[in-house]
Amino acid sequence: MNDSQAGPGKQPFPTVREPAGRRRTGKPSGSDPRAKPASASSPAVTNPIRDSLWARVFNRENLNEALRKVERNRGAPGIDGMTWQQLRPYLREHWPEVKARLEAETYQPNPVRQREIPKPQGGVRKLGIPTLLDRFIQQALLQALTPIFEPTFSPASYGFRPGRSAHDAVRAAREYINTGYDWVVDLDIEQFFDRVNHDKLMARVARVVEDKRVLKLIRKYLNSGIMVNGVRIERQEGTPQGGPLSPLLANIMLADLDRELEQRGHRFVRYADDCNIYVKSRRAGERVMTGVTRFLEQRLSLKVNPKKSSVNRPTKLKFLGFSFWWPRRGQVSIRVARQAIERVRERLRQLTRRSRSGRLGEIIRDINEFTQGWIGYFRLSDAAAAFQELDEWLRRRLRQLLWKRGKRGRTRWRTLVKAGVPPGLAALGAGGRSPWRMARTPVVNMAWNKAYWERQGLLSITRRYHELRELWRTAGCNKACPVV
Repeated sequence: MNDSQAGPGKQPFPTVREPAGRRRTGKPSGSDPRAKPASASSPAVTNPIRDSLWARVFNRENLNEALRKVERNRGAPGIDGMTWQQLRPYLREHWPEVKARLEAETYQPNPVRQREIPKPQGGVRKLGIPTLLDRFIQQALLQALTPIFEPTFSPASYGFRPGRSAHDAVRAAREYINTGYDWVVDLDIEQFFDRVNHDKLMARVARVVEDKRVLKLIRKYLNSGIMVNGVRIERQEGTPQGGPLSPLLANIMLADLDRELEQRGHRFVRYADDCNIYVKSRRAGERVMTGVTRFLEQRLSLKVNPKKSSVNRPTKLKFLGFSFWWPRRGQVSIRVARQAIERVRERLRQLTRRSRSGRLGEIIRDINEFTQGWIGYFRLSDAAAAFQELDEWLRRRLRQLLWKRGKRGRTRWRTLVKAGVPPGLAALGAGGRSPWRMARTPVVNMAWNKAYWERQGLLSITRRYHELRELWRTAGCNKACPVV
């Protein structure tokens, strides 16, 4: 937020200086840890990590960047109902008192609003949605803590880290498979975000962060509780998904697992709580599964879900929505996992259900919005056939919807004739009892063919896939380069 936006005399984020009573001297960065402490006459040198972290969190520039990111995300309101549009005006008026409570260590975060998201395999994923004010403070904490913890994380960790993505993780997995590690230990940590032990997590944060005010504030967020049906439920474990700080805390907790796997010499890829370890035989995989399960349960107080964890070939498993396959010639290739195809079809079924009302243009707009975002993620796949099949299936779903809307044979006949079908043939497409079966007949396909849907504005998934792949190719990349 710049000064003109804040208004005269209402700058919400004044420059923060460290209180004189809290300044401490420390060793110069890069000094020998075995060297003797400096004498009283030596010039005092401040340790930036230990002494200025609180000031960096609530630095004016850091707060402005945090506010911009929270507004850009446009997240849902928390328990207080404040929307992202109301956050900036609220901070202009109330930030001084909020900052005073933070400085006095009397600030208490609000409980998070619980929201349950159904999982494709069954069950629900519990999200904790903080208030916009708490989300803003967490984002400021995240921006100050990330540069400190990033150097401590493993190169094999890809989840929620700057400059890393799920695509990078899938490419790394492919490289391991191509070098002969073609058995996968697929670990599923049961309810990871709900079972993180607070004491163990804070002990790991305190290894790097020595500012007690920052540690206390993080602990308050962990203990803020969940609001369910108007009742606040205290939490002694877990870091609910939904807040900006949660992914970083998850990486901090699982960094010990990364170090353990590195010490054992394993080849692995981890994205948040999804971890795949690559070995050369089933027997080796089963041995690794036993050892890693014991480590997670005894050292981190986490539980491996035996029903969802397995040792198998990479072609039989999915990782971040992708799977792998071997062409007749060449190295292993990436494809969209069968489960991901089933999920996208289920979503498209909802968007194209036969009983759906509304204009066709509105339906197509909703479909385009969903499919273009979906293909933007799955463009990494090397198998184009799956996208062509999805396009054909989607057009059949839309033909079914239009045919069903005709309701009566005479109405369908007129609609087909108007679409350019000869009257004699139109009679063949006007009858029938199964909309899905009729949507595949040559007569109905003649009326509402591929060109018709293009005129209606339906964007082709296959065409968008090839456009993105062409951009990738013309950028001079090979298969190991990031998709642009």
